[in-house]
Amino acid sequence: MGIDPDFERDREVVADHDGHDVWGPVEEPERLGVHGTHVAVDFDVCLGDGACLRDCPVDVFDWVETPDHPVSELKADPAREDSCIDCMLCVDVCPVDAIDVDASRAARRDD
Repeated sequence: MGIDPDFERDREVVADHDGHDVWGPVEEPERLGVHGTHVAVDFDVCLGDGACLRDCPVDVFDWVETPDHPVSELKADPAREDSCIDCMLCVDVCPVDAIDVDASRAARRDD
């Protein structure tokens, strides 16, 4: 199961992580929520294979440690989502569909 494309409607912002929103629920270590808005990564689905980090041409992602998470103890964090050029490579290479990129969603969030 991949990221919920309607997470912005179905969830609420519960925290800020290094300058981007975290959409809950968050109940560490098992549930870590969706990180980011324009570039959204579902930390509960991400298996930390690193394809998005390797393929992103503008270096949007950083590794973040998530100790004791049942899927992976490393997650691809959209640390520089404002740099995203909407090429969709990260979406295309994610083997578990944990990433969603939507420029219009970020614009709505800024309103």
